[in-house]
Amino acid sequence: MKPACSFKFGGICLEPGDRTAIELPMARLYTNNAMTMPVQVVHGKNSGPVLFVSAAVHGDEINGVEIIRRLLDSRALAQLRGTLLAIPVANPFGFIQRSRYLPDRRDLNRSFPGTAKGSSAGRLAHMFMTEIISRCDFGIDLHTGSNYRSNLPQIRAWLDDPDTIELASAFGAPIVVPSELREGSLREVVAALGKPVLVYEGGEALSFDETAIQTGLKGILNSMCHLGMLPPDQNEQQRSPIITDRTSWVRASMSGTFSLKVKLGDFVKQGDLLGVLSNPFGSDQEEVHAPFSGMNIGQLNLPLAHEGDALIHLAKLPCPGEAECELKELQSSLTEEDFGLVR
Repeated sequence: MKPACSFKFGGICLEPGDRTAIELPMARLYTNNAMTMPVQVVHGKNSGPVLFVSAAVHGDEINGVEIIRRLLDSRALAQLRGTLLAIPVANPFGFIQRSRYLPDRRDLNRSFPGTAKGSSAGRLAHMFMTEIISRCDFGIDLHTGSNYRSNLPQIRAWLDDPDTIELASAFGAPIVVPSELREGSLREVVAALGKPVLVYEGGEALSFDETAIQTGLKGILNSMCHLGMLPPDQNEQQRSPIITDRTSWVRASMSGTFSLKVKLGDFVKQGDLLGVLSNPFGSDQEEVHAPFSGMNIGQLNLPLAHEGDALIHLAKLPCPGEAECELKELQSSLTEEDFGLVR
């Protein structure tokens, strides 16, 4: 193995084997209090890729914060080859306010690449680009569902790139959702630089989901093994992910209360009952049925819906029987609680 060289970040020079927390300065609050983006840099003794793992780009999506905390506490990092840049809170303004957005009401994940003289969101995106993305070879960005919706643990990635397909498969989430690059997103600007990047989705905003956290942590370690940053786990059984070719949100046909009849990870057949919409007086009810056979990979947990609201996110499966077996194996390997755990 080739010894690593020194690594410069945030004005600090790290020698092989060093590990340090660096605070990247951001715009001050109007109270003149300083604000920073915390970054933990782990620089291995031997050379290898540079990987960033980020969370809370949307400040209320906190599962990733816990995933990164556990990652940094992992004994596996003692054998690290290359460099890990861990950003547990990419949007400190939103994180403090328990909000998806920045104070200017902009979405950081629609503000990349940003500019040094743009909006506050654009300036933060620009700093992330220049300080973090420019130094990395690969990236994993951690997210959850939003607006009272929860997601089954899943990888979203642009699968036109072979290296990204390999990384998505190595992660080991139960399902991979091909996703077009969205303008202004972190994923778009990283991919435009020719660097493979994954978005991991799991759980719900402002809530810890233990299965989503464990799946995310295990997935990052799997990915680091695949990239040669960690030695391979001889006991790890490589699973082929379920790659869907179609997903669709089932939407409310009327406004009212929504009684959910399925759980995350459930397999449904075309025509199966997903839930029931009712008006507050009980005089009008409509059943919600599956428009096609597939898996429930996302759902509205709030029992209130307006006409047109997204209720259930269905993914069409190429081989439903095999997919169901894969999901059950993953569930049993992580926790005694299944993906249907409710708050």
